[in-house]
Amino acid sequence: MDNMIEIRWHGRGGQGAKTASLLLADAAFNTGKYIQGFPEYGPERMGAPITAYNRISEKPITIHSNVYEPDYVVVVDDTLLESVDVTSGLKETGGIIINTTKSAEHLKEELKGYSGDIYTIDARKISEEALGRYFPNTPMLAAIIKVSKIMTDEELLEDMKGSFKHKFAKKPEVIDGNMKALEMALKEVKKIQ
Repeated sequence: MDNMIEIRWHGRGGQGAKTASLLLADAAFNTGKYIQGFPEYGPERMGAPITAYNRISEKPITIHSNVYEPDYVVVVDDTLLESVDVTSGLKETGGIIINTTKSAEHLKEELKGYSGDIYTIDARKISEEALGRYFPNTPMLAAIIKVSKIMTDEELLEDMKGSFKHKFAKKPEVIDGNMKALEMALKEVKKIQ
């Protein structure tokens, strides 16, 4: 399909990968794009591997299946590199974004020869600094926006400010921290050589 971007998220239950994929879908929809955002359901439980997906397009989306050949993969928990084939079907023209502090050499070894672009971000450091707790999904959301260029940084920040005001209406004290996490992540996602 023309101009369609497909994204696969890998995380663990409770880390917010599903929520991040739905927030990405909402934000892309608010910029006039056609969207899909959905998780793959299995025996979900806290800490178990989970998968979520996005499709974003300028034209109506007629595909209704999981994403098997993503343009981008987002890995919210780097321990999944040891047990899940996160690069399965990943297009060489796309990229993978990993929440990690591991070295480029280690990551290349774990990714078993994937030759597309590899990006890293320390979502733990960002979320703990901005939010006081470990919530990796907000920094990872900003990272996929920055890498994929689905929308501009400004469009993301403007949309998420409104989303957070709605989502955290009863906890307005967390809005500033989430906005700070987005802003930090947009600056800190790095491509490794």
